[in-house]
Amino acid sequence: MRRPLALLLCLLPLLVRAEPAWLSIQGSNTIGAALAPALVRGFLQGQGAQAIRSQSGGQANEVEVSAINAHGAPLRISIAAHGTRTGFSALAQGEADLAAASRPISDEEARELAHLGDLRSVSSEQVIGLDGVAVVVHPDNPLQALTIAELAKVFSGQIQRWEQLGGHAGPIHLYARDDRSGTFDTFRTLVLRPQGQELSPQAARFESGETLAAQVKADPAAIGFSSLTTVHEGKALAIADGDAPALLPTSANVASEDYPLSRRLFFYLPTNPSAPAKALAEFSQSPTGQAIVAAQGFVSQGITPLTIAAQPRMPAPYRALANEAQRLSVNFRFQEGSASLDNKALRDVQRLGDYLRQVGKLQDQAVLVGFSDPKETPGRAALLSRLRAMAVRRELARDGVQVKDVLGMGDELPVAGNEQEHGRLRNRRVEVWVY
Repeated sequence: MRRPLALLLCLLPLLVRAEPAWLSIQGSNTIGAALAPALVRGFLQGQGAQAIRSQSGGQANEVEVSAINAHGAPLRISIAAHGTRTGFSALAQGEADLAAASRPISDEEARELAHLGDLRSVSSEQVIGLDGVAVVVHPDNPLQALTIAELAKVFSGQIQRWEQLGGHAGPIHLYARDDRSGTFDTFRTLVLRPQGQELSPQAARFESGETLAAQVKADPAAIGFSSLTTVHEGKALAIADGDAPALLPTSANVASEDYPLSRRLFFYLPTNPSAPAKALAEFSQSPTGQAIVAAQGFVSQGITPLTIAAQPRMPAPYRALANEAQRLSVNFRFQEGSASLDNKALRDVQRLGDYLRQVGKLQDQAVLVGFSDPKETPGRAALLSRLRAMAVRRELARDGVQVKDVLGMGDELPVAGNEQEHGRLRNRRVEVWVY
């Protein structure tokens, strides 16, 4: 009896593969390489599935997860991680249940997928974690920081030698992700295009962030960019946007999205998703799902307190908060051209309410601090920053949170330059401080 059973177990992956996938995920290599398989395994375990196995798919950067569900039926989940663009294409063609994306959906993609509903709605656009696009050099490189403008000149080929940046003499070797990558789209959007530049044709291109990171580690003349999770023994540089201070891609700086090359990781679902896709997205948002996000080296959306050192450049009310309270890791941001909270912020309202409830600080313990980009009319930036904080207060009140105070800091303490719209958007934020 043992031999037929053993044979059946050996054949099970082949039998399962012959059936259509119960759930198909396509898109970002950043998500699909390790995070999506880990989330799928955690989700299946939570559903009581047994015999959960992962194996390579038919091509590089493809994984298949097989399992037996609680009712004894075989399941197969296919994950193809060939870049964010491929996820949206597969969704449009009905070849995927959800798209994994390491950048927001573009206007063109949203139009092409309009037959599936509004993919920018809070139910369709789900932020599952945070990441930083890390700019990485060889560990022996003496360089510590670059501005966005310098970074654009390096990767466009205008700056070609390390001594032009104060480093050791020698040529700069460029390493970049490929054109299908959401990581490359993010870098192009945040670095190259604002400076009117394109990627140098001399750059070596990679589908896999891990492969890129390995090449940078082996090349003393290298500079590359990829997910924070692929840095490993490489050296990540601090990045400055405009007049804002240079920041390293630490977990705290990425969680607050203050790091200039912070980005959100998404699952995009149709308005009427398949049951498995909807359940996986909901699991990914849960505390258990967010713990998996963190375990995979990304930054979870769980809220943690941070101790911020008071600095002379801080306005007096803000310096008082730094001396007496703790800042929380979450920042609230807004829809472009609107005073409405964006999709991540709407979910963060619930996360913040749950956190304050757990630590017993629902009443008169939290302070909301609003910020704005500069405005021509005197006093308008201060007014708008306070109005943004009040918008967050209204949402929190619906969840039973009574804040202690609301402050408007105007255009003080920018975290980005204000020359480009994406920088102004990042400066329009609301911080949370707790006594």
